[in-house]
Amino acid sequence: MAHEYPEFRLRLPNSDGVERARGVLLDETGTNGSRKFLVRAGSLARDHVMPSLGRHFKAPSKRREELKAQGVLVSSARWPGWLELTEDVVFGSPSFAAVVLVGAPRNGWEEWRTEDDRPLSDYMSGVWAGPNRPWLVRGSNVTGLDLVQRLWLPEGRVTLPASRLRQGVKQGVSKDELRTLVQEGYESTATYSQKQQLVEDLHAFLSRMKPGDSVCTISGGRLYVGEITGEVEQSESEDRRSNLRRPVEWQPTGFPYDDLPEELQQKLSIQHDVVDLTSVQAHIEGLGLTDQELAEEAEAIERDPSAEVPALTVRRELELPDPTDDLAAELLVHDTAWLREVRDLLWDERQLVLYGPPGTGKTYLALKLAEFLGGGPEQVKLVQFHPSYAYEDFFEGFRPQEDPQTREVAFRLTAGPLRELADLASREGNRHVPHFLIIDEINRANLAKVFGELYFLLEYRNKSVRLTYSGDDFALPPNLFVIGTMNTADRSIALVDAAMRRRFAFVELSPRTEPTSGLLCRWLTRAGRDSEPAALLEALNSRIDDADFRIGPSYLMKKGVYREGGLERTWRTKILPLLEEHHYGEGVDVEKRYGLAALRESLG
Repeated sequence: MAHEYPEFRLRLPNSDGVERARGVLLDETGTNGSRKFLVRAGSLARDHVMPSLGRHFKAPSKRREELKAQGVLVSSARWPGWLELTEDVVFGSPSFAAVVLVGAPRNGWEEWRTEDDRPLSDYMSGVWAGPNRPWLVRGSNVTGLDLVQRLWLPEGRVTLPASRLRQGVKQGVSKDELRTLVQEGYESTATYSQKQQLVEDLHAFLSRMKPGDSVCTISGGRLYVGEITGEVEQSESEDRRSNLRRPVEWQPTGFPYDDLPEELQQKLSIQHDVVDLTSVQAHIEGLGLTDQELAEEAEAIERDPSAEVPALTVRRELELPDPTDDLAAELLVHDTAWLREVRDLLWDERQLVLYGPPGTGKTYLALKLAEFLGGGPEQVKLVQFHPSYAYEDFFEGFRPQEDPQTREVAFRLTAGPLRELADLASREGNRHVPHFLIIDEINRANLAKVFGELYFLLEYRNKSVRLTYSGDDFALPPNLFVIGTMNTADRSIALVDAAMRRRFAFVELSPRTEPTSGLLCRWLTRAGRDSEPAALLEALNSRIDDADFRIGPSYLMKKGVYREGGLERTWRTKILPLLEEHHYGEGVDVEKRYGLAALRESLG
């Protein structure tokens, strides 16, 4: 039975006071199942197109030129400066029709509207309400065959295998109904987790996807993008590879996978047959378009000039600012170029460790540098590792929490500092802002135990992994940087392994080299104090053979050291005990070798 659809209208750009184009949705479908759309005679069209239309939307661009050549789309006598259809024209889909009339990308399911401003998609049976979404559907390896090249692109389809799902399943079916149907059809052929995932995939394909949604797929190292143009069709597929089908208008060319934005690659790496890509929708909308073309498209849409274009917003470059001479002076670093090198290492590797003996200012430098590069302390979080620190503390795990109403305690999934910072960094509007996690004493925990599956993400930032507890698919945001500090004198835990070294850049802070060797002298000069403590520290370190046990200047950069008797007190209670531990069992007279009297005598 034919449906009775209202007449829909399309508002053209900059058309105040001008008639709207008029059309109706047809029950007739194309060979691939796309819903056809009829545009009424007398409907207006823009007299010019977006310059890149022919490159990205070849079929609508070609159809527009054909209509002009046939005398069907002509200059309007009623509305000068516009084109007008001289007869009814049937197009392959509402979006195809809208692109022809506007001369720019258009989602017809949203932009063709009734007189009371309801979108066309509201009139489709079994369709979810809400804005259009992009989806990933995998088809390059369906039981060994690449359906993308064999079926989807040539025939204008996207499919999902559902060989054991009973016939007659309708578009819009609920998840509860699907659970029953999947249990019935796949009881002995799929595991519990496979059936759970199948329900999610089928529900997305049957009920959440709707005409006007974008669909993406990967084949031969390229990403292909199209628009869903009709309802679900269930068929008896002979090879059981394409039982559920939707019509799609595919863009003519794919995009090289390796050239895609990192955030998009992360989402595309999720290993499910159907994936909601809403969080990277702006990246998808901007594929293949220059900034100028996106601006022209926004102008055609008549976007509020004060509002940002999402596809342009996500292109805002993530930057780490260059360290300044003022920063070097504040941190008492000998040369701004050294800070620039640390910044460049962070930019290249995204993970860095500052290592050296105690008292070399590793944590202080990490915090100050992170605050400068991130634009403030709000983008910096610090954690300290210790031997009992675990994955559940660091990322996420079940923790006892009291219910504020019932006062009962129950175990609930709780985010750790890394998950919290990653969620903050990945929010819209934050993605171009650097965020920093400082891990103090990074070598004092069992790193493989603490990082778990996140160890993989430190090296492969463009990938995602399935999390142990929540089951979410997670990727480290590109704007999340990690700075660790490592005390080389701490032998309580073996030094980091090769896997750790491969994932982090290592920068030494040692009393024997700058910027640490001259730090105390520069601090004393700035404070207007006598330089004797710097000379004593240099003499002390010259007597210590093991570089990992040399004493850093931070011990002598405190106000208490410069009160009466403070230097002697600090030397006796802070510095000599470290050296006694270092020489334990060796019979060394620490006081005679490292005491203030002996050092002052050696300095004359």
